[in-house]
Amino acid sequence: MKIISASPNDIAELGKLDPALAKLMEQCGPIEIPLQEDFFLSIASAIVGQQLSNRVAEVLWSRLVELSEGKVSPESILSLEGESLRQIGISYSKIKYLKALATAVSDKTLDLERLHLFEDEEIIRQLTLVKGIGPWTAEMFLIFSMGRTDVFSVGDGGLQRAVKWLYQLDEIPGKEEMLRISNQWKPYRTMAALYLWRAIDGKLI
Repeated sequence: MKIISASPNDIAELGKLDPALAKLMEQCGPIEIPLQEDFFLSIASAIVGQQLSNRVAEVLWSRLVELSEGKVSPESILSLEGESLRQIGISYSKIKYLKALATAVSDKTLDLERLHLFEDEEIIRQLTLVKGIGPWTAEMFLIFSMGRTDVFSVGDGGLQRAVKWLYQLDEIPGKEEMLRISNQWKPYRTMAALYLWRAIDGKLI
């Protein structure tokens, strides 16, 4: 199983770039997160979970797995009736998005097997051509499925709150300020994001 992890050297280099982040990393310790290597499952589960709590998203996803007889795939999504998906709690808009994703993967409009050949910006471009996949979903895919090391989602609400806390800002930073702040962490922006999320999960904020 592939994991996202930070080497001691990378942590040291990032710490040199930002003393405030260095203190947080020391407090949190090492981070290792398994990658979701099934790209279709990764994107489909992200669509199902959009704008939902983790608990609700997990319930809906488990229902979809059961409805798909244990294997969510482009074929299973395309074979399911929209009303069947609606009955397990998936909204009509997300049903359209899941069907659009399954169609794009099936006809190779979105070739998941070749995505690793491209730079981050091109992957985001290809993913966001599919209805229902926005920049945030594409950025989460880059981090948690592809393990790309220099990705930071400036529109992520959790990261915005964490940055406000880290630097004791008066207000939640907007996207432009988030971009300015995150640029100082290049080429380790993914690691910075993981530690900021860990601060939230660890209830430091």
